[in-house]
Amino acid sequence: MTTAHLGMPSFPAAAREAVRDGVLRANLRHATHTIRDKRARAVAELADWDRLRAAGAAVKDHTLRHLDHYLLRLEAAVTAAGGTVHWAVDADEANRIVTELVRATGEREVVKVKSMATQEIGLNEALEAAGITAYETDLAELIVQLGHDRPSHILVPAIHRNRAEIRDVFRAEMGRWGRPAPDGLGDDPRELAEAARLHLREKFLRAKVAVSGANFMVAETGTMVVLESEGNGRMCLTLPETLISVVGIEKVVPTFRDLEIFLQTLPRSSTAERMNPYTTMWTGLGPSRGADGDGPSAFHLVLLDNGRTDTLADETGRQALRCIRCSACLNVCPVYERAGGHAYGSVYPGPIGAVLSPQLRGTGSEIDASLPYASTLCGACYEVCPVAIDIPEILVHLRERVAQGGPVTRDGIRVRIRPAHGHTAERAAMRAARLLLDRPAALRAGERLLARARRLAPRRLPGPGRAWTDTRDLPDLPAESFRDWWARERGTQQ
Repeated sequence: MTTAHLGMPSFPAAAREAVRDGVLRANLRHATHTIRDKRARAVAELADWDRLRAAGAAVKDHTLRHLDHYLLRLEAAVTAAGGTVHWAVDADEANRIVTELVRATGEREVVKVKSMATQEIGLNEALEAAGITAYETDLAELIVQLGHDRPSHILVPAIHRNRAEIRDVFRAEMGRWGRPAPDGLGDDPRELAEAARLHLREKFLRAKVAVSGANFMVAETGTMVVLESEGNGRMCLTLPETLISVVGIEKVVPTFRDLEIFLQTLPRSSTAERMNPYTTMWTGLGPSRGADGDGPSAFHLVLLDNGRTDTLADETGRQALRCIRCSACLNVCPVYERAGGHAYGSVYPGPIGAVLSPQLRGTGSEIDASLPYASTLCGACYEVCPVAIDIPEILVHLRERVAQGGPVTRDGIRVRIRPAHGHTAERAAMRAARLLLDRPAALRAGERLLARARRLAPRRLPGPGRAWTDTRDLPDLPAESFRDWWARERGTQQ
């Protein structure tokens, strides 16, 4: 399991620092509101959006139930088309496989397509330790890399940066990585894009090895699918001689026709476009290099587990594996908008990160034990999810795991974990509530006692509840409980 971003403080501590950054909050608010408003308009154009959403969830659920079958079918199809399939149980194994494949080519540089899976396993750092330099070619990823930064958004990794900050990063860092920024570079988006294009073009033309992820893998044909908006990904996927794709095992779909659903829902949910600008598909080696052919002469597919089969064993939590990485849930989340992505301590920020990271990595660290609580449970994330992941349900499920402990699957073995530290009062409160709710007479007596003493109720809670009432008023206690009202108003009719 990767240790990337671990060792961070808990989410509340990290978020407390983030909300004090006025520039960060302004950048996030402007970007997320712009994206989500455009998405809402794009989705509203489809009268059958709800049916597409249900169909996408059904395809994903069917595939996850039969994942072993479809992965073997995928391996056979990729192999038949001239590719080579490797299986990686965790981050260390995946990094070792990719490093050895690059070394075998004799190269010491690779270009990369934007890939959440390679960020998850810390591939860039592993390659650097082996003396291999990885160059990010997605514009936002390039900004993050040049700025010695970390991604803060699934779709727009540099969402926390504004144009002036990007200009300063380009001026200071481009020359150390390759072609320097043009003299007098301003912060106009066209100038920044042109500077990135010139900087990256020499990388594309020189690189012999590329590393990518994939949005989807088709078991029926062995086809890899990458969706992107800039065209840099297509340069990576076609120009180098060797292509290595690292893909999570949950990205497989059964048939080519299944793409019909996701090629409608993913662009609208992510970039608010009717159709993705660049959709690149390849099956094995494709046309051979030589006379009229193009594309890589060697293709390797690394199928990554890294906690996914453990997640699959959880009947409630497994629906997180439906995720198609559209980032719609981040753009509507009030917690993400204020705290930003870095506070989540993972390459998967926002609501989906709050349910996915604690399952892939476990809840043993301070940051992962706190992530299920990084939500108001407002449900906005579920409403916009194009594959209907019930994120609030998983959050509550994981909160119970953190507070109560219990059986989980780790490395394929069923084990029992202990409750996390700091939840003693929560467990005591839940036990007391259970005892009370199991005894209707005691509950009725308690309700009547509170009603009679309502004038003595404090305006603020003591102890741990003080933080809650720092910004909220306690609701007034009613003069009569609902059950007494019901008995008085309807009891004779019953």
